[in-house]
Amino acid sequence: MLRQLVIRDVVLIDRLTLDFGDGLGVLTGETGAGKSILLDSLGLALGVRADSGLVRAGEDGASVTAEFELPGGHPALAALDEAGIEHEAGEALVFRRTLKADGGSRAFLGGSPVPAATLREAGASLVEIHGQHDDRGLLDPRGHRALLDAFGRIDSGPAARLWTRLSDLRSELDQLRRAQSDADRDRDFLDHSIAELARLEPEEGEEQALAEKRAGMKQFARIQEDLDGLASLFTGSDGGLSQLRQAARRLERISDAHPLLAEALAALDRAIIEGGEAEEKVARARGELDFSAEDLEEAEARLFELRGLARKHRVEPDRLAELLHRMREQRQAIDSGDERIAEMEKALDLAEAAYAEAAATLTETRRTAAARLDEAVANELAPLKLESARFRTMVQPGMAGPAGSDRVEFEVSTNPGAPFGALTKIASGGELSRFILALKVALAEEGGASTMIFDEIDRGVGGAVASAIGERLARLAERSQLLVVTHSPQVAARARHHYRIEKSHGAEGTRTTVRRLEAHERQEEIARMLSGAAVTDEARAQAARLLETA
Repeated sequence: MLRQLVIRDVVLIDRLTLDFGDGLGVLTGETGAGKSILLDSLGLALGVRADSGLVRAGEDGASVTAEFELPGGHPALAALDEAGIEHEAGEALVFRRTLKADGGSRAFLGGSPVPAATLREAGASLVEIHGQHDDRGLLDPRGHRALLDAFGRIDSGPAARLWTRLSDLRSELDQLRRAQSDADRDRDFLDHSIAELARLEPEEGEEQALAEKRAGMKQFARIQEDLDGLASLFTGSDGGLSQLRQAARRLERISDAHPLLAEALAALDRAIIEGGEAEEKVARARGELDFSAEDLEEAEARLFELRGLARKHRVEPDRLAELLHRMREQRQAIDSGDERIAEMEKALDLAEAAYAEAAATLTETRRTAAARLDEAVANELAPLKLESARFRTMVQPGMAGPAGSDRVEFEVSTNPGAPFGALTKIASGGELSRFILALKVALAEEGGASTMIFDEIDRGVGGAVASAIGERLARLAERSQLLVVTHSPQVAARARHHYRIEKSHGAEGTRTTVRRLEAHERQEEIARMLSGAAVTDEARAQAARLLETA
């Protein structure tokens, strides 16, 4: 709850420190005394748009500091965590805003500089401001569904989880379809390229082997005549080996005549063996090098085709086999992508059905809660002199999302037979204030901000209606801290804390001050509110009775 508000040089306030307590606190004073300055100052501290017109005339700047007491785990602490600000348990949370006369402003949360948006985010869970011209909170249809869910204790968590699953599946399926669309454009190219490469079935290292084979064939063509001549020298009656064999047979007959002849025979035998080996190797070489014109043509054709495909696909010839493998994988991925999309579509259908069922359950639960809320609000209308008015909570189809597919809006009809419409369009100023109070009372047990501010919610009413408003504000104050700007003595009498706003004129100009009233001062202020400028004894007596019965 709000513990302290410190204001420096804002409009008519030069220096002001206000301490607040729990329960119901009221702010009273003459019209034009400056009650709106307090609300503007608090709004500045909570991150609303800075207006240089708030700076007190003649001053360079203004500042507002608001100190809040928070229980552990309060939602406002999430804003600190997100901003990286440390906060000790049980420590007061301080909002501070400075504003220069030229329009520049700075924001601080917990002593650390932050964007003004961080102040707004943290402050939204701490303070609710309700007034005739407030377009947030209860008057903003965007928040009505959350209010109904809080009232009915409706858990939208299962639907939110299903929505997350559904959103993820939709996103994944969209990505798959886009990828598949891109892949489909490559399908014909891949099919043609795979067929072209598969016809060759290139192997790693094949290009070099073919090039060497082709070079060998061409070299054989150049040495074929020499090889043929060598063969004739080895073989035939006049060949070298034939003559060596003849010489060996003659030496064999006479080798025992002299040792040198035996050695000569051994040398011839070795020569014949070596010559035979040479003859064999030449014959083998000629056989391996031998080719036909068709062989050369076939090798050259395959070599040129490999190199042509390599140039076409901008890879080295030795990478063609790898390219073919990769293309086959891509082609397979296209086929498996179709299968994956089909599987995802089935999963999406199941997820949509599950979400639709959860959303339908939420709708029925909300309609049941809406009927209870309508009854609770209706019970509050008659005491607030709105007995002819009707209130209803519309639960209609809306845009699907984590909290279901319902659009919730509070509507009123102020006269019998009159059509229903939005609060802000149907109700007058005074009626609107009372509708807000009736709603807030009906929703009170379901929580909300720890500090609520009602700005002249009792304007235009008096007597029994003002008493009913005071009684309901006091009831709300049992669960939350309430600050009420009021002109109603019936409301003021219900307060636990009473602050009087005063405007004074002096040599230093016009100033607004605020002070907390003691018990005897409260009676005098309520008497003033009852009688006007001249406070009578009768008014004092009536004020005393109001305070006694409050």
